Amino acid sequence: MTPSPASADALRGAGLRVTPPRLAVLDTLQRHPHLEATDVVRLTRAQHRGVSVQGVYDVLRVLASAHLVRRIQPAHAVARYELDLGDNHHHVVCRGCEVLVDVPCVVGTAPCVDTAGASALGFEVDEAEVIYWGLCPTCRDRATHQTTDVPSTHRKEQV
Repeated sequence: MTPSPASADALRGAGLRVTPPRLAVLDTLQRHPHLEATDVVRLTRAQHRGVSVQGVYDVLRVLASAHLVRRIQPAHAVARYELDLGDNHHHVVCRGCEVLVDVPCVVGTAPCVDTAGASALGFEVDEAEVIYWGLCPTCRDRATHQTTDVPSTHRKEQV
């Protein structure tokens, strides 16, 4: 593996040592954002055989603590990981296939929601996590076709 100079610089900038496992995990997340931890392990070890399973989990924890990796935890879903690029974006999750996609923030600056309620309680808010839920185009089309393709005698009665 040829270490990315940007990854090595990011590690140093966060006060972390540059190690092969850390570079390997950053490389995996650069190529594949929004991965579950098990997928980070699988893909990292496929490309970088010397990295242990526990090593990948340890690196994810350290990189998340250093704000180099962002841990996304949608309600009722498995955590996903992406590089923390310092950009202010949100996510949308498909209820059908659970794909997770970045959504640009229309405001641009963090936090991008009204924080008056939290401020009234004495909090100084510096970040807001917004996760939208819905159906992606593929699942929406699939749901539409299932509804129209099923004979009327097999459809649920509308209440």
